[in-house]
Amino acid sequence: MTNTGSCDGFSMQRFLERWGVVVAFALLFGVSVWQQGFDFLNADNIRSLLNSNAAVGILAVGMTLVIISAGIDLSVGSMVVLSAAIGLTAVNWAIGREWSEGTAVWIGVGTTLLVGLAAGSVNGLLVVVGRIAPFIATLGGLAAYRSMALAIAEAGEIRSQSPTLFRMLGRDGIPLAYEVPAAIGPDGVAVGEATYRGILNAADRPLTLPYSVILFFLVAIVAQWFLSRSRFGRHLVAVGANETAATYAGISVAWVRFRVYAIMGLLAGVAGLLQASRMNSVSTSGLGVAAELDAIAAVVIGGTSLRGGFGRVWGTVIGVLILGMITNMLTISGVSPYWQGAVKGGVIVLAVLVQRGARA
Repeated sequence: MTNTGSCDGFSMQRFLERWGVVVAFALLFGVSVWQQGFDFLNADNIRSLLNSNAAVGILAVGMTLVIISAGIDLSVGSMVVLSAAIGLTAVNWAIGREWSEGTAVWIGVGTTLLVGLAAGSVNGLLVVVGRIAPFIATLGGLAAYRSMALAIAEAGEIRSQSPTLFRMLGRDGIPLAYEVPAAIGPDGVAVGEATYRGILNAADRPLTLPYSVILFFLVAIVAQWFLSRSRFGRHLVAVGANETAATYAGISVAWVRFRVYAIMGLLAGVAGLLQASRMNSVSTSGLGVAAELDAIAAVVIGGTSLRGGFGRVWGTVIGVLILGMITNMLTISGVSPYWQGAVKGGVIVLAVLVQRGARA
């Protein structure tokens, strides 16, 4: 009898560890359909849900790698706004010098990514060379990077001077089309040829798969592959699980940690680029605020251990979708946006309690 109970407990533990996030997603999906009916399943609504959470999703993927290494990065929101502010300033500078719009946008894209990479590298150096605890090092970055962005625009907004190209990345996408078969005549013979028509949204405009969503899933796929298949991924897990054992195994712990913070900075630059492109502007006081909360929440909901050494990018992706559905449900229910942060905080605590119970 005792052995059977132990087996049952172990089975439940393994089930919660691996599939708990999927069960939570299925339950929330069902509640959303029950609450909103077929409006929730509308292709335009799904597209909007994915597009509005793509930037946070990219941040969450990077945060997954950081937390697996037994670290944390509280500066991601500030890196987003700093990289976006400097990148958009570079776009406007190039356009002001009467360079072509295409050249200006490419300069802005490169600048945004480089600023994010540089900010993440600074965090990595503080942690590795300065031997500062990740919480403190990135807390300093949270204040410093936001302050720098505010100084660039004097706490105001930077508006894009690019007429069309810059906003395309955040707003446009690949049109979705479906095949209409040829008509069949009375004699059973096809009349005409098959044609392709676009799927229309609620405004009778062609529905598109946004570039931001494509980029989000591409980043997630690449990160999951590196985590599970590459040497760097194995080293990352080893460092997070036991730094001392990883050192004795010949792994350069400092190099692994530095790279993961640099990658986080680069992905923050990507997220900043998408956000700035989507709004065609940068609000230095509003962009990226509380982005670290959303990213950490998605990571924890996805099953990554805050103690390091264990995590899954695909779980984080589902965690991002769960947060998006929660926000959607709260908005539909008329809950004040000021209370939504409290709900997300509660979700983080609940996810940690479930993890602790599953691994007890």
